[in-house]
Amino acid sequence: MTDLDTPAVTVRLDIVERNIRRVHDHLARHGIANRPHVKTHKIPALGRMQMAAGAQGITCQKLGEVEVFTEAGVADDVLLTFNVLGRAKSERLLALARRLARLAVVFDNEVVARGLGEAARAAGTEIPFLVECDTGFGRNGVQTPEAALELARTAMRLGGLRFEGLMTFPNREPGTRQFLERALELFKRAGVPVPVVSGGGTPAIFAAQNIPQLTEHRAGTYIYNDRMVVASGTATWDDCAMRVRCTVVSTPTRDRAILDAGTKVFTSDLYTVTGYGHLLEYPEAAVVNLSEEHGVVDLSACRARPAIGEVVEVVPNHCCVVSNMVDEVYGVRDGKVETVWPVAARGEVR
Repeated sequence: MTDLDTPAVTVRLDIVERNIRRVHDHLARHGIANRPHVKTHKIPALGRMQMAAGAQGITCQKLGEVEVFTEAGVADDVLLTFNVLGRAKSERLLALARRLARLAVVFDNEVVARGLGEAARAAGTEIPFLVECDTGFGRNGVQTPEAALELARTAMRLGGLRFEGLMTFPNREPGTRQFLERALELFKRAGVPVPVVSGGGTPAIFAAQNIPQLTEHRAGTYIYNDRMVVASGTATWDDCAMRVRCTVVSTPTRDRAILDAGTKVFTSDLYTVTGYGHLLEYPEAAVVNLSEEHGVVDLSACRARPAIGEVVEVVPNHCCVVSNMVDEVYGVRDGKVETVWPVAARGEVR
């Protein structure tokens, strides 16, 4: 591993394997199906590891990811959790549906429903769907349980669409539980079965059992973990499999070091944290600024300081976006590179 040119994105295979087992075992104990989100790693070999551990199927965010993972034969049960709009995407969706035992979609508005319903009817088939519900995150999703039932009914009347359930991201207490309780009550009164209730989010995994309505859980980041997951209390640094190896290329002042990785590796995601990564060898250091190729590190709080030419390992803020920035990821065990995985679904944003 010391021969790897930097910057290099590495993942500790023993930690990956432990993370997969830890999450699957927890969900299984509580009777919740595991449907991991492959957008984190975008690597079919890792998807196969998750399926081998007992996952029910996989979650994809974009059609391009579904295409890559279908071609690789990773799973025959796929949930696509992004609104699909337009004829070109509908045609790709239907082509994939013919190759899989189940390809379910998620939507939160009638415009998407009408487009998908029309495409499915023209193809003489049905597309299973879940209604996305906003239970507190403030992104996609119908805003009330009543709206969820209304959209489900509208979509079912269109033809070409088969209602399978409700979906939310992330699970948030108490809003998610209250929303789902009310929604399921409304659907029951209306005589509409809801076989699937899909929750999500890595920080929500170990409390998923507190929302008894959930039948499955979708999480992605847990396979690697990152600085944001550590900040949430869901993981420790020892649970972080992804480490970006960087070289210190300059120390312009006593309190400043420059790494050979910037936004083109780490991206600028902050979410709930400050700074742009955690240096494992120098935990008091702070990555305070990024330009395209430079990472600026504040060493003022450090007892020891790295030398020019030293290689350090950085846990990124958000591992999912780092995966999408590089062509390959190095799987490491016992200090040696055991495998090199192309990031097969890199750039699949359509």
